[in-house]
Amino acid sequence: MTTKATRKVVMKLPDASPMKTNFSNFSKFVDPSGRLNFSGKAVLHAQGVDFSNGNSYKINMDELQVMEEIGKGQYGTVQKEIRLELDEAKLNQILMELDILHKAKSDYIVDFYGAFFIESCVYYCMEYMDAGSLDKLYGDGVPEDVLAKITSSMVKGLLFLKDKLDIIHRDVKPTNVLVNKAGEVKLCDFGVSGQLIQSLAKTNIGCQSYMAPERIHSGEASTYTVQSDVWSLGLAMVELGTGKYPYPIPDKNEQISMFVQLNAIVTGTPPSLPEDKFSEECRDFVARCKRPQDRPTYKQLLGHSFLVKYEEIEVDMKAWAGQAFSLSRNGNNANGP
Repeated sequence: MTTKATRKVVMKLPDASPMKTNFSNFSKFVDPSGRLNFSGKAVLHAQGVDFSNGNSYKINMDELQVMEEIGKGQYGTVQKEIRLELDEAKLNQILMELDILHKAKSDYIVDFYGAFFIESCVYYCMEYMDAGSLDKLYGDGVPEDVLAKITSSMVKGLLFLKDKLDIIHRDVKPTNVLVNKAGEVKLCDFGVSGQLIQSLAKTNIGCQSYMAPERIHSGEASTYTVQSDVWSLGLAMVELGTGKYPYPIPDKNEQISMFVQLNAIVTGTPPSLPEDKFSEECRDFVARCKRPQDRPTYKQLLGHSFLVKYEEIEVDMKAWAGQAFSLSRNGNNANGP
C-alpha cells in the first residue's frame, strides 16, 4: 500500500544567543538527541513514533514516495508545512492530533500509518483517499441516496469520536471529509479537535464559515457542545445537496466581507434543501440539525427515518465516487468558502 507524507511541521528556533535559553524551556519536549518527547505520552524520532501504551508506528522518509498535492486542510496543503515557534500550546496540539489518530480505529476515520521526526520536521503518514475531499466532488449537488450514505458515514465517525475518544471534531465541513474510489467516506483533520470536559470543549476554534450561530454570537467556548458540530453537519449537507455553500462568500474585492457572512449565519433563516429534489425525510433531517433548542444526538440522528430508509437501500457509492472524481479532474467541481 502506498503511503503519503501528509503533514510537515517545521520548528523554527529563535536566533543567536536567546536560542539556548528559549530552547531549554522546552527540554520536556526535545531531548538532547533531537527527538520530540511529549511528557511521556509519545516520542517522535527519525524512525517513527512510540506511544506510552506500547504502540509504535515505524516509518521513515526512505519508505515514502512524494507525488503531488492532493488537497488543502486546516493549515495548508495535504502535504503541508507549518512554521512554528517553540510554543507549548502548538506542540501540545501536535500531540492531541497524534493521540487521536493512533486511537481512532474506525471505518469512518482515515487510517493512521505512522509519524516520524527528522530534520526539524514532523511527518504524519495517513491513508491515501484517492478520490479526494467532498468539496471537490459534489459538483452541482449529489443525489439524495448518495447524500444519505455520506451523512451516515459522517455521523458514525463523529459518534465514534465522542463515545470512544471523548472528542468533538470542531471543524466539520466538506473539505474535512475524504472519499476513496471504492466509495468509502471518512473524516479527517483533527488539528482543532477538542477534548470534552463535562460535554463542553475548552476552546472556541474551527472554521467560522461552518460555525453554529450560537458560537459566533457569544464567542464563548462554553457554547461549544457536540450539538455545535450537528449544526455544521446540517450545513455541510445543504452544501453537498445543492452544490454550493448557502451563505455569502467573502470575496477578494471585499464587497462581501466575513462580517456579512457571519451576520447572515447568526440572523438569517437557516438554509434548507429544495423540496423538488429531496424527500420530506431528508429535509426534516437537515431542519433538526439547525434548531439549537432541539438538535438531536448522533444516536438520534442515526435513528432518523432518513438514514434508516437508506440503510436498507443499496447505493453504488463506488460508481458515484469514480464519476465525481473524473468530473473534478476535468474542472467540473465546486468549492465552498
